[in-house]
Amino acid sequence: MTINPVFTDATPVAQVPDAHRFLDDVLAGFSAPQKFMPAKYFYDAAGSDLFEAITRQPEYYPTRTELGILDAQGAEIAAALPARANLVEFGSGSTAKVRRLLARRPDLAAYVPVDVSESFLRSEAEVLAADFPGLVIAPVAADFTRAFTLPADLPGQAFAGFFPGSTIGNFEPAQAAHLLAQFGGVLGHDATLIVGVDLVKDKGVLEDAYNDAAGVTAAFNLNLLARIGRELGGDLDPAAFAHRAFFNPSASRIEMHLVSRQAQQVNVAGRDFAFAKGETIHTENSYKYTIDRFRALAAEAGWSAGAVWTDDDGLFSVHALRRA
Repeated sequence: MTINPVFTDATPVAQVPDAHRFLDDVLAGFSAPQKFMPAKYFYDAAGSDLFEAITRQPEYYPTRTELGILDAQGAEIAAALPARANLVEFGSGSTAKVRRLLARRPDLAAYVPVDVSESFLRSEAEVLAADFPGLVIAPVAADFTRAFTLPADLPGQAFAGFFPGSTIGNFEPAQAAHLLAQFGGVLGHDATLIVGVDLVKDKGVLEDAYNDAAGVTAAFNLNLLARIGRELGGDLDPAAFAHRAFFNPSASRIEMHLVSRQAQQVNVAGRDFAFAKGETIHTENSYKYTIDRFRALAAEAGWSAGAVWTDDDGLFSVHALRRA
């Protein structure tokens, strides 16, 4: 197994947010007129496993559609990466998608997976290293939405980024532009970025994808409350809340909420919060774009649009962007 020398046994360098930041965000979110939680807190170890289960549900088209694009047009997508590049994957999670690129570009110098779940990151990095023994793998446990640093001694001659899964859709458009600009700062001048972007489509298809019949997305949403209990000592009862996901056409986004089933009071770190029956915690947005609208957003963030690849049904898109 080849690992960048600053790491030992694929142990990631940790730059993850601490419990104090988690608590601050919970208290701020529960104090707002519309209660909310940042979606990044879905992804503890249990949440990461649940999300991987979501991607296997028949209603959830984004993952299988993006994988189909990477399979069918992966050679072209991989060719957009610079030679001898350090490939940085923001919010890496499962390695299923990046494997499509690594297999087609054996000349890549290093792979840098960045993810907030340190345990999941370590296990995925170890499996990947066994399958790509000539590749330097330098995992970084960090919140990619905040400033973080890359290892200083990466061997590549250029930098490229990979941001699949339409995770960009979880951010308000202004925040998404800021995030893309931040990626540019991490990767530097002349970098390439490959981004997965979910497209606008039929409302029924969208809502079914976030309300799977097996209830896995509901469990994923409710795990956020369980995490607050595990890590912060909150007394929220997940059974007292229900999952709700719907398409908001005026904002072109799916919204996910946790709905209080009854009037109740909860306590987190000594702070009491009242919930009326039917009151919600807004936990996630997933914006859906047209190709032109996303390219305009990328241009605002300092990226120039390159090639774009889609599936035959126009459900999903993969974009190549270049940092001037």
